[in-house]
Amino acid sequence: MTEPCPCGRASTHPGAKAAKRQPLPFLDCCGRYVSERSATPAPDAESLMRSRYSAFVLGDLPYLLATWHASTRPADLTLEAAAKWLGLDVRSHCVLDADHAEVEFVARCREGGRAVRLHERSRFVRELGCWFYVDGDNLP
Repeated sequence: MTEPCPCGRASTHPGAKAAKRQPLPFLDCCGRYVSERSATPAPDAESLMRSRYSAFVLGDLPYLLATWHASTRPADLTLEAAAKWLGLDVRSHCVLDADHAEVEFVARCREGGRAVRLHERSRFVRELGCWFYVDGDNLP
């Protein structure tokens, strides 16, 4: 998949202005985590959160469940088939300690012709070298 990654992460060339940054291809961004979960876990909570957003866009239920912490993971997960994901804005990534972090983000989608905005502060934990989504608080 050479198209831009759904998460919207852009290249970070030194000295490049924001307007000149190019979107990263899926395989160079979230694709390496989504398609190679066991071999290539996300290196930090923000990368995991971005890859989970990409998995929502792609409808990859196994990845979403595998990256959800066992203590809060639902038994099954159903995605809104008609949802069209429109973009992700990562507002902050706060490392609390070596194994805990929070990511604040806004994800936008359209469901049944209606615009939906999810603004959340998500909590992540790292166990045995892998980051997991635990839960989150919806923000206004």
